Amino acid sequence: MKQIIKFSTKIAVVFLALMGLFITSCQKELLDPIPLTSYSDASVFTSPERIQQQVNGIYAALKNGQFYGGRFVVYHEIRGENYLNETTNGVTGFQTWNHTIVSSTNEVATLWGAAYTTINRVNVFLEGLEANKGVVGNNDLVNNYLGEARFVRAVTYFSLLSLYARPFADGNGNNLGVPLRLLSEKSGANNDLARATVAQVYALILEDLNFAEQNLPANYSTAFNNTTRAHRNTAIAFKTRVLLHMGRYTDVIVEANKIVTPSAPFQASSGVPHALQANIANVFKTPYTTTESIFSMPFTENNLPGTQNGLGSYFNPGPRGIGDYSINLNGLVADPAWGTGDARRQFIVVNAANNKPYMNKFPTGPQHLDYLPIIRYSEVLLNLAEAIARTSGTDERAIALLNAVRGRSDDSVQFSQANFASANDLVEVILKERQIELLGEGFRSLDLMRLLRPLPAKANVPAIEPARSEYIWPIPDSELAVNKLIVQNP
Repeated sequence: MKQIIKFSTKIAVVFLALMGLFITSCQKELLDPIPLTSYSDASVFTSPERIQQQVNGIYAALKNGQFYGGRFVVYHEIRGENYLNETTNGVTGFQTWNHTIVSSTNEVATLWGAAYTTINRVNVFLEGLEANKGVVGNNDLVNNYLGEARFVRAVTYFSLLSLYARPFADGNGNNLGVPLRLLSEKSGANNDLARATVAQVYALILEDLNFAEQNLPANYSTAFNNTTRAHRNTAIAFKTRVLLHMGRYTDVIVEANKIVTPSAPFQASSGVPHALQANIANVFKTPYTTTESIFSMPFTENNLPGTQNGLGSYFNPGPRGIGDYSINLNGLVADPAWGTGDARRQFIVVNAANNKPYMNKFPTGPQHLDYLPIIRYSEVLLNLAEAIARTSGTDERAIALLNAVRGRSDDSVQFSQANFASANDLVEVILKERQIELLGEGFRSLDLMRLLRPLPAKANVPAIEPARSEYIWPIPDSELAVNKLIVQNP
């Protein structure tokens, strides 16, 4: 088993790089044509259909259950204080929840491996498409594909930094990040690669997102594709998140202004017409493709994230009668800032089997058929509100953005400048609103860490201060075993 994990961290063989599909043996290839459902390194770029399948494969890698298909979101939720572990199951993140992760812990290796699988698929695709642009026959479509691939790579590198490296705010990005793999790897020849700095990785992320913005289409022809494939507004929206994590608040405003109108009702004026849904419940039910959903991972009965990967498996009781993580009654739900009449409280349900509350945004567990939202328009509005508050104080537009998100679910409170004595007061209310609005979507420890705040105590688990080694994950043993140039986190 250990050899399999080591192998996956590099992801350097052809069948993994080329969509993980079955490759026929060399001798059989001499006798029979390669079928359309199987690829070799020599044939994957020989038809537009195969190139399109590779684009789909890049998204499939991102959607792996060990990554954005579920577990990446879960880990960032349960590292915070809003959930209590009910099962002590090491397979479903118990060590992540209680901050006892070590370099040999399973999730440390599997998420790292899934992320670098995704990166290598992107790199293989970028190299191959550049050499075979004529096969597509449409330069705009070529650039579309390149933009999608580089968008996925940006999301993946950002995700790696969020767990395995110190936050940008600690040292202005000068700490060690992760290995910056940009080559198409089809063997183990380039295993050895030192870690780039956090700032260097962020520079690539922004370079990829800028390229994506310039080359992706304004929209697609269907709501499904506008939700599940990257378009221009997707790249812009993700840039607001990245820049927020870098503390570049003025740049957050510049980017967000591209897709947020100056005043309410806020909406995107170009490309996909993103806007808040009048009822938040509509975002988390079929068809999952509203204008609020900027980018989501779709699932069906025939395309599931895998056992014990889906969000429903972690946050809902499900057929077992008990879910892995109940809601902490001493956490966010007890905060008076979250009004009892807030529509978002409908997502907190009490399980009759153990009389404990669970988060029910993703009810079709345990595998979960729900779409998993990666970027929603409400996040962009809150990113913009926070950036304005940090640069312009108790600005009326920042308050209006806050009111738009809050008022959609609870119109009993409408804030005004009189409610805030300082910019810091406004920022704290916006941060609380992020907790409420984005609960269960993988933001809690992301927000704490970008601001160098402790991971709060919960139950019998003490708080983790930013200076502690447990604040970030270690580099996995599987990578240390094959990469002689990498160094461990202190």
